[in-house]
Amino acid sequence: MTEYASELLRSLSSRGYIHQVTDPAGLDALARQQVVPGYIGFDATAPSLHVGSLVQIMMLRRLQQAGHKPIVVMGGGTTKIGDPSGKDESRRLLTAEDIGRNIASIRRVFERFLTFGDGPTDAIMVDNADWLDALDYIPFLREIGPHFTINRMLTFDSVKLRLDREQPLTFLEFNYMILQAYDFLELSRRVHCRLQMGGSDQWGNIVNGIELTRRIEGTQLYGLTTPLITTADGGKMGKTAAGAVWLNGDALSPYDYWQFWRNTQDADVGRFLRLFTDLPLDEIARLEALEGAEINEAKKQLADAATAMAHGDDAAARAAETARRTFEEGAGGEALPTLRVAGDIGLVDALIGLGLVASKNEARRLIAQGGARVDGAPAGEDRPIAVSGEVRISAGKKKHGLLIP
Repeated sequence: MTEYASELLRSLSSRGYIHQVTDPAGLDALARQQVVPGYIGFDATAPSLHVGSLVQIMMLRRLQQAGHKPIVVMGGGTTKIGDPSGKDESRRLLTAEDIGRNIASIRRVFERFLTFGDGPTDAIMVDNADWLDALDYIPFLREIGPHFTINRMLTFDSVKLRLDREQPLTFLEFNYMILQAYDFLELSRRVHCRLQMGGSDQWGNIVNGIELTRRIEGTQLYGLTTPLITTADGGKMGKTAAGAVWLNGDALSPYDYWQFWRNTQDADVGRFLRLFTDLPLDEIARLEALEGAEINEAKKQLADAATAMAHGDDAAARAAETARRTFEEGAGGEALPTLRVAGDIGLVDALIGLGLVASKNEARRLIAQGGARVDGAPAGEDRPIAVSGEVRISAGKKKHGLLIP
């Protein structure tokens, strides 16, 4: 592991965030000399971000914890185009009104993780629509266009992937990498931003912005990317059978969020504690060394800490207590996912409506295998359930929900 002098890079390195850095020595020296404003961009394609974005949010948190300034860039402009990175097909285009509502909803998540304000290390949120929407096309092409070659753009993985698979890549999307590079230039001008961070798939876009700014302004900027975060079995972080693990409480209950972390694979516990909690490294080392049934204590601490960060201490405590009562006492709890039903509902529809399974086929398999329960009793068929009072539905031993009239 590289030895760094600055608190920023020491923290990022020791917790496993660093994959590539454009100029490690230069960034390390800068972080010791001054407050470094650094940004990560987030497109507003939905009302909530999901766990797949959490490592980026945590990097901004680490930046602030080390005495630097986080800049959250909402892609009000670039969301209108769509980033082809990691995508097999074009993104559905949203209206400006949709994007505005999504940004307002997403901001609530960041307010849990960052301290916003007017101070030198306080976080700020900006919208790249503020400058991108105002661009005049011909002047923009004259100023920025000469610094990009089609030859080089065709070498980027995000472009090659689509072309190799003979999938359409629109001219609209092809512009995305130019606009992201321009974002970095504009942020260096407006808020003296010196650092862009992102996932490993953003390396080419980040380098584009650094080179564009050096050529036009002569300013030295820096880039840092994280490794692709996957689970121990090679799966994509944040993807479950029930769908995305959303960060907003109105998109996924704190209880289900807690359960996601509680169900972490044994081999991932230490890594996820370092990436997604503020627990001290020596405590994490102790927890990840636990073996057998004791590793469940580490998983509970991961779930408690991650849920408290995203939803608050009270919500995390309620989720943990609900889990204890549900699994240890067979009780229900107000933090369980609920589905309001007028009259009767089939068991398959109940399992899907509560988010306990992802499809009717999965529900039918679960029922056939004896894994579905109604108020603790095995249900061997898709039968109607009369909901005149609270009814507890279970999918296996770990997933539960309530039907309420």
